[in-house]
Amino acid sequence: MELQADCFAWIWAHSTQKRELLERGDIEEGLGAAAAVGDDRLQGAAGGDVNPERWTHGSSEMRVRWFRRGLLGGAIVDCDTFKVKEL
Repeated sequence: MELQADCFAWIWAHSTQKRELLERGDIEEGLGAAAAVGDDRLQGAAGGDVNPERWTHGSSEMRVRWFRRGLLGGAIVDCDTFKVKEL
C-alpha cells in the first residue's frame, strides 16, 4: 500500500509538471528523497541486517520505480500495486 501511495503522490507531481508549477530539479530531488528512505537503506544505515520481511515502505529501487510510474503515467490506473507480479 505504501508503494501505491508513492505512486499516487507522483500523479500529483505529474499534474503540477503539466501546469509548469515545478521548478528545475524538483523531480530529481523528490526521486533522491524516495531512494534515501527506502527500507533497505534505512535498515542498512541502522547497522542491522537488511530484511525484506520487515519492510513497510519497500526498497529504494521500488519506491523510485513507483514514483516514476505515477509521474510518467499520471493516472490512478497506473498505480495498481495489487495487480503487478513484482513490486
